[in-house]
Formats: sequence, structure tokens, C-alpha cells
Amino acid sequence: MNDRYLEIHQLGKSFDTPSGPNYVVQGFDLTLREGELVSIIGHSGCGKSTVLSMVAGLTESSAGAIILAGKEVREAGPDRGVVFQAPCLLAWLSALDNVRLGVDQVFPDKSRAERTEIAAHHLRQVGLGDSLHKRPAELSLGMRQRVGLARAFALSPRMLLLDEPFGMLDSLTRIELQDVLLELWARDQKTAIMITHDVDEAVFLSDRVVMMTSGPYAHVGEILDVPFERPRDRHQLLDSPEFYELRERLVSFLENQGHQPPPPAASVPRHRRSTFRELLTSRSPG
Repeated sequence: MNDRYLEIHQLGKSFDTPSGPNYVVQGFDLTLREGELVSIIGHSGCGKSTVLSMVAGLTESSAGAIILAGKEVREAGPDRGVVFQAPCLLAWLSALDNVRLGVDQVFPDKSRAERTEIAAHHLRQVGLGDSLHKRPAELSLGMRQRVGLARAFALSPRMLLLDEPFGMLDSLTRIELQDVLLELWARDQKTAIMITHDVDEAVFLSDRVVMMTSGPYAHVGEILDVPFERPRDRHQLLDSPEFYELRERLVSFLENQGHQPPPPAASVPRHRRSTFRELLTSRSPG
């Protein structure tokens, strides 16, 4: 088991404005173990999705380095399966064809029948075995998000990146999809980062919860270890005093996070990308 499967080192993102650079994220450091599911929580606009987008390779970082399984991340790739808040399905394709679209790109050496079966298998795993040939307009929002989950897992990625995947769903459907995610994740324990605003969801799903400070210059404020063994029973957790203690720690952090004033100019590090060599030399012994 790789304890440094994903390394995010001094990650930063700034945007140019007429009054100078706007530093959204600065000095973000995080390391994930292989097979770990980590949530990132923070106020709206703090840069959570920006961090995820940089890890996905969809947004170029302004500073720092991202290393996944020993390789620096500089662009998007099929080794990272991304699930967005909106399912992002092609309206003219069936659920099966939407999933197979990615499978065709990742497994070109397999036969068409094999690729179709991979897509169908993952759709069956999310409970859509009877809806393979339905188009998005014929599916509920929850069902469309199931297609999104199936598509991400079907690519057999190195890791999953989940950007508020249940944020648009009603409470009941949200709970159902949380259980679907855990069932899928338990089969091979893909390393995963999930962005969420939901404190209960973060505690229930995660091995650790990363709390981001409010911007500008947003970074990791605290990291909460979630000690509950897996598999987890939702009803047992809701009866556990420790669940509410962890929940209170998260809520307290968020309540105390106002928008921070920018630090003195002298304390802002030079804004540039780190090299792979610099990341290696920055590691602490052991």
C-alpha cells in the first residue's frame, strides 16, 4: 500500500485582474494513501473545486506540483475518473452509449462486444440494468448521476475525483447514491477525493476530512481523521456520540472561517510551479 499515492505540494492558483493577481488557492499541501477516500469541505468560493480541477488536469496550476502514482499531473487523462455535480451526459446517446464512449477510448484493444459488456456491467452495478438503452431525458436526475458514477468506474482509473456529486439531489436520493458510491468503492477501493458542502456526508463517507480555509489564499486549515470502521452502518453512526463530536468539530471550523485578509506581501511565496525534484527533496524523512 502506497502511503504517498497522491501528493499535492504547495499548490496554488491565481487569476490576473486589473488590480493585480487574485490568489484563490495558495500553499495547499495534502498527501493521500492508496485506497483512501478523502473529502474536502469549506465555504462556497474557497477554492475546493479549483483544487479538484487542478488534480484532474482540467485547470493549470499557478504554483506547486501534483504527483499521482509517481507521475506528475500536467493534463487531464483517463487515469482520473471525474464525476461532476451535473451528470454531463450526451443527450442523443443512451445510458449504455454514454458509458461506452469513455470505455472505447480507454480500452481500444478490446472488442466492441467486450467494451459493451464493460459499460453494461457498471450500469448494472449502479442499479440501471433495466435502463441501458434509455436516453438522459428518460432518466431522473438521480438515475443520470448513477450513469455518471458508472462511467467513472468503468474507466478503471487510478483515482476518482468527485465534485459535489450529490449536491443537486433531494435528501432521499442523495442517501441512496451515497450507498451506491460506497458499494462501488468497496469493491476495489479506488483512491478518491470528494468535494462536499454536507458535513454529515463528509463524516459518513470519508477516511479523512480536509477543512479548507476561506479565501483568498485558501489552504488546508485542519484535517479530521474519521475512525469508524468499514463497512459503515448509517443508523449505527447516527446513534454514536462520536459521530456528533466529529460533526461538531467540522461545524465549528466552518463557523469560525470568515474571509481572511490577505497576508503581508513579504509573506506570500514566489508563485511558480514546483518541479518533481523539488517535491521529492521537500519530503520529510520516512
